[in-house]
Amino acid sequence: VQPVESGGGSVQPGGSLNLTCTASEDTLNFESVGWFRQGSGQNREGVSCWKLNDGSTYYAPSVKGRFSISGNKDKKTVYLEMNDLTPEDTDVYYCAVGVAGATNCPYPSLADWGQGTQVTVSA
Repeated sequence: VQPVESGGGSVQPGGSLNLTCTASEDTLNFESVGWFRQGSGQNREGVSCWKLNDGSTYYAPSVKGRFSISGNKDKKTVYLEMNDLTPEDTDVYYCAVGVAGATNCPYPSLADWGQGTQVTVSA
């Protein structure tokens, strides 16, 4: 039931990239889809999330105004548009699908996780 990620890559500062996450047909809890990144801490940081039933979203303060998330329920697919990228956005981005928590993001410990896709921002 691992979601499938696509997109990512390398771009110069100020550039844009798009990420796509498609949940498996066998997913039991397609309630929320979120993009997380590893960062330097032990836990992955929630970057942006989308809640299926009402389209509610979440954005981390560091990406608000630059990233935009949207979804297609019929296709079980969520899109993350990343604009005005900076070197601080460089990381491995993971898609998670699962039950929504208070922030509209999936509970990390209960979610199905993708393998991750690399985003690199450098001059």
